[in-house]
Amino acid sequence: MSIEEACVYLIAGGGHGMTTDQLAYAINARRLHVRKDGKPVTSTQVYAVIMQHQDIFVKEDGRIRLMY
Repeated sequence: MSIEEACVYLIAGGGHGMTTDQLAYAINARRLHVRKDGKPVTSTQVYAVIMQHQDIFVKEDGRIRLMY
């Protein structure tokens, strides 16, 4: 799954917002997204995805939440 899909899955399942560090950790721990080079997903990558999809995600109080 993509990083975007993994973020939606994690945030929707948790019922509350998560930081980019928490999202990156959970994505890597559950192996929801595997990079082509095999390296772990970084919080910077998660942040970039969040900023590209502002129609889905909103950042409030240092946490990422779903728009809907």
